Amino acid sequence: MSTHAKRERLLLADLLEASGPDAPTLCEGWNTRDLAAHVVVRERRPDAAGGILVKQLASRLERVMAEFTAKPYDELIRLIRTGPPRLSPFSLKQIDEASNTIEFYVHTEDVRRAQPDWTPRELDPVFQDALWSRMERTARLMGRSAPTGLVLRRPDGQTAVAHRGTPVVTATGEPSELLLFLYGRQQVADVELDGEKDAITKLHETKQLGI
Repeated sequence: MSTHAKRERLLLADLLEASGPDAPTLCEGWNTRDLAAHVVVRERRPDAAGGILVKQLASRLERVMAEFTAKPYDELIRLIRTGPPRLSPFSLKQIDEASNTIEFYVHTEDVRRAQPDWTPRELDPVFQDALWSRMERTARLMGRSAPTGLVLRRPDGQTAVAHRGTPVVTATGEPSELLLFLYGRQQVADVELDGEKDAITKLHETKQLGI
């Protein structure tokens, strides 16, 4: 596993362990046990994980998720820490970094920010740049469901177009916060929105803008 993905993986595992199996998360309808099961299934059961995106596989995913949710919580945490099986594509460093850095960052914040006393987490500039690089390459995929035009802007002025259309809303914030915004965590993401009032309201009401 490579640097960013490994760090976020271990942070997520530690946080899930410390929170216990019944803590709330920002994932609608999921507690920490459900979230832990999701992470394990995504890495270890590719035959079922496709149901996250493919409707025809959704029932299989539901069955496998129920199977893993019923496992001892300590086992789920251990499997997250251990990482994917050796023959899994996720065990390859480049794929791990590309696929898991954002996944684990977002889910870590799903647990942290569901707590009433959460505080902002300081992220180093190198990690922010890594998040921006991945978000910039996939901005249009992630923002494809936006009900308005959407431009992402870093505090230093770098921009990426997430969705073409009018009226346009510009979301300004650190890459880590913009990611949370794109993933439907608008209520907790520290971003500033500039645009028509109605367009901003529509964005806030969209549960998930992309993947």
